Amino acid sequence: MARILIVDDEPDVRFMMRLIFEGAGHHVTEARHGGTGLKSVKATRPDLVITDAMMPTMGGLEFIARLRSDPETAAIPILAVSGNSELATAADAVLRKPFLPNELLLTAADLIGEDGG
Repeated sequence: MARILIVDDEPDVRFMMRLIFEGAGHHVTEARHGGTGLKSVKATRPDLVITDAMMPTMGGLEFIARLRSDPETAAIPILAVSGNSELATAADAVLRKPFLPNELLLTAADLIGEDGG
């Protein structure tokens, strides 16, 4: 299954997404903001990055811009999960909070080319 990095400053959101994805057989790594997310991307080489927009230290827009500007990470699919629509043009797909677990799994599967888990 896929390696998924969840970047969100809300522990409850990360926990819920972890449960959803691990329940579908995926391997999950977490980061609290874009700064730690960048380090985690380099260390884990995820198949999919999921990010929020509003986070301390480094928000979603800057995080995505940095991923896209690095040839090593530019092709990683990015799913923005946020109550803020500002990531719509930067990410490959956007889900608005709150979301349904099945909607999250299907969107992620589409981005990584799987059958939905």
